[in-house]
Amino acid sequence: MDLTKITETLTELGTTWGLKVLGVLIALFAAKLVASWTRRGIRSTLEKRNFDATLTRFFSNAARYAILTGAVIGCLGVFGIETASFAALIAAGGLAVGLALQGTLANFSSGVMLIIFRPFSVGDVIKVAGLVGTVEEIELFTTELTTPDNRRMIVPNGEIFGAAIENVTFYETRRVDVPVGTDYGADVDETRKVLEAMALKIPGVLEEPAPQIFLAGLGGSSVDWQVRVWCKTSDYWDVFQTCIRDTKAALDAAHIGIPYPQTDVHLDADVVAALTKK
Repeated sequence: MDLTKITETLTELGTTWGLKVLGVLIALFAAKLVASWTRRGIRSTLEKRNFDATLTRFFSNAARYAILTGAVIGCLGVFGIETASFAALIAAGGLAVGLALQGTLANFSSGVMLIIFRPFSVGDVIKVAGLVGTVEEIELFTTELTTPDNRRMIVPNGEIFGAAIENVTFYETRRVDVPVGTDYGADVDETRKVLEAMALKIPGVLEEPAPQIFLAGLGGSSVDWQVRVWCKTSDYWDVFQTCIRDTKAALDAAHIGIPYPQTDVHLDADVVAALTKK
């Protein structure tokens, strides 16, 4: 083949496909910008109307993914690829793809179920998959949590929906339980009166339900009690530590001891006598 014709052919192909590739890159970049703008616009609009925070983020993310997917499919047509032909290809490789992406698909389906059934919402504090944190965002594949020590945790939705979920802040009120042990020599009725008087004076404790001083049992070294008071969920930790502090102070003021664990050791008299003789 003539070198001139080869050069012309390569130049023509480079020009034709180079322009197409450049156009596709520009189109994808523009689609990314439009998707980001659309996402921010939807979120901003719904937030101004006080729409549900969880659904707001879900719809804005869904719009972004839809624009990007449409842009990719449109760019494939530029190269003469019929998108309809992908149906046969996807059907043929569906089983392999399904097996390879079963974890991803499980996370996706779990994300959809979390959106539908709403066991928690953005802003709730939850305990799940061994983690405790505030829900920042629920996406299709993952859920983002911020831990109390300010760490961002990204948890696959499959691990969340398939596990027991504790929504710590679901209710407006919460009970504080503080266990304490007292000396066996202390009068039970007097101890109850001291703890009841103390519980009523704790800042933040609700009158209803009323505080309860529960006699939990007779332990190996102490009489076991449990101070139970109710408070607003937002005040839980303040009330919790105040209750511990005031419980000790009240028992100290009433000269009721909080004993350490004790063990009694009994020696056989014959063994002691034998050891003494030696």
